[in-house]
Amino acid sequence: MSDQPHEVQYLTIHGHRRAFVKVGQGPALLLLHGLGCDHTTWEPVIDALARRYTVIAPDLLGHGRSAKPRADYSLGGYANGMRDLLTILGIDRVTVIGHSFGGGVAMQFAYQFPERTERMVLVASGGLGPEVSPGIRAITTPGFHQVMGVLTLPGIRHAGMIGLRALAATGLKPARDLDEVAHIYDSFKDPEARHAIRHVVRAVVDWRGQVVTMADRAYLTEAMPMAVVWGRDDAVIPVRHANNVAALAPNARVEVIPNAGHFPHKDHPQRFVKIVNEFIRSTQPASYSRARWRRLLKEGGAGPVSPLAAAPDTDTA
Repeated sequence: MSDQPHEVQYLTIHGHRRAFVKVGQGPALLLLHGLGCDHTTWEPVIDALARRYTVIAPDLLGHGRSAKPRADYSLGGYANGMRDLLTILGIDRVTVIGHSFGGGVAMQFAYQFPERTERMVLVASGGLGPEVSPGIRAITTPGFHQVMGVLTLPGIRHAGMIGLRALAATGLKPARDLDEVAHIYDSFKDPEARHAIRHVVRAVVDWRGQVVTMADRAYLTEAMPMAVVWGRDDAVIPVRHANNVAALAPNARVEVIPNAGHFPHKDHPQRFVKIVNEFIRSTQPASYSRARWRRLLKEGGAGPVSPLAAAPDTDTA
């Protein structure tokens, strides 16, 4: 992890400020953080990845230092925003790495823009099963904004954060992610952030769990190199969701990291970087063919034709 935070840059896109970090040289990696987090969740791995790649780590709209407007917080809206950011930065194609909610954005980006997606890495990702922690489901309840407004008053928030971080310091497995939870809790002191997060969650979760799934469209990425990384002790999204990948995307690589929770890239940054490096080194970037994409959509995933070829295809009709 770097001794100093990385320089945050800003761009205005569609009238809204977008914050991001961009470091390194080489093939591009797009790092997408989870719900209530920001680019700093990737700090333990940014420098190591930047030795080989151009790393772009944005604060998604409604998070971190990016604007928190009344806007489109759907997965599709976020995917569009990432396309626009990359276009302004002059980056045509990326390996997209998404954590938790960011994994859902990564899957949507790959689905909407296969011509710009070389590979996909999902880290403790949403969209692979219905279950999610009660804390996330609670955000969808009608009184969330008002209750959190009280819980984030200065004295209460300070005591709550001390308690969360003290529990995290015990080293107990159920408490391993509470330091990150404290950071998210602190961000809720901003009413605009609370509104944004509520809109984000309501788009993908209801009282029964996750609404959005990749199951019905997984066939569209069957020839796109895909890796899934999970912490064995994840208390936010169950590690058994990693097993669902075998049915949804049989060619995907699955890595379950022992002694890691919902943030395996923070619990074991060196191992995480090694997994990413080996995955990229041992796979060829997907190559898009519009004709194949059209054909596979017509077949609905029933046939062997893939929308993403392993080698370049000159048929772009």
